[in-house]
Amino acid sequence: METRKVQVTGGSTFTVSLPKDWATENGVSAGTTVEFYPEDDSLLLTPKSETERTRGTLDVTNLEGEQLTRAVMTMYVSGFDIIELEANRITTDQRRAIREATQGLVGVEVLEETGDSVVIQDLLDSSELSITNAVTRMRLIAQSMLEDAVTALVENDADVARDVVERDEDVDRLWFVVSRIFRSTLRSPRAAEELGVSREDCFDYHSSARQLERIADHAAKIGNLALDLEGMDDELAGAFDDLHEDASNVVDLAMDALFEDDADEATRLANQARKDILDIDEHTRRIDELLRERDPQVAQSLGLVVDSLSRSADYGGNIAETALQKAAPSP
Repeated sequence: METRKVQVTGGSTFTVSLPKDWATENGVSAGTTVEFYPEDDSLLLTPKSETERTRGTLDVTNLEGEQLTRAVMTMYVSGFDIIELEANRITTDQRRAIREATQGLVGVEVLEETGDSVVIQDLLDSSELSITNAVTRMRLIAQSMLEDAVTALVENDADVARDVVERDEDVDRLWFVVSRIFRSTLRSPRAAEELGVSREDCFDYHSSARQLERIADHAAKIGNLALDLEGMDDELAGAFDDLHEDASNVVDLAMDALFEDDADEATRLANQARKDILDIDEHTRRIDELLRERDPQVAQSLGLVVDSLSRSADYGGNIAETALQKAAPSP
């Protein structure tokens, strides 16, 4: 840390000098324009940045399959707009993994291919992305997945179950978008200003989006289990419907609290969500008692469904905790 005294020049203008080492390292010299970003009682200063697209290069010689796919996604989340993947020779399997990666990301396409490189580019304008819209969309998809997964289970509907599993990819794509936006706000005050959302709120949305992504994973898990089961009697179906309704209600209350501007109302909603989690235990005990009378193998699979619904409610509780922190007074 370095300190500087504020000087007055011309009788009305406040000035302060910049540390020379910092200025040199960041290319700041006489005539350079710098940007100031007010943030509560702080003032962030950064050299004026150009709006050029960021380009990153990755050697993929020793990467294949899932490792290569994850590496591409990591480069995307890290904020690179153009990603050049290089190797002595890009194999057919590597090209397939790269295509799978681009299909799993929003707005990313292959720009150029040669024998030793593949260039992919994000075609979306980052300044036009909205983290709140992305999280809201994740909420809608994850909640509908959970509802349809339980419907597929109790009605023995294989088509609905497969559709639920496929929709998990939509939530994953949005999760990568949210992560990319969040990391951009950590790097640049300008990104947060363009979003119109504080960096603290971006952190809260990112944290909650992670919970929604996990809920979608559990909905997909239920969908896969539903494909292997052959329906159930009305009593058990009613118990699962009740468990899902309560778990879904917890998530809805928590998300409403997260997006509520009024701090008191947000706190009320979040506390209600946390309180309602207690009702989940009653439903799980009821289902456990019913499963004791079922075939052991079927009971084991349905026990996994109970676990997924209970965990989904817990993830809603995590979102409620985040909403409480967001609504709390700032120090």
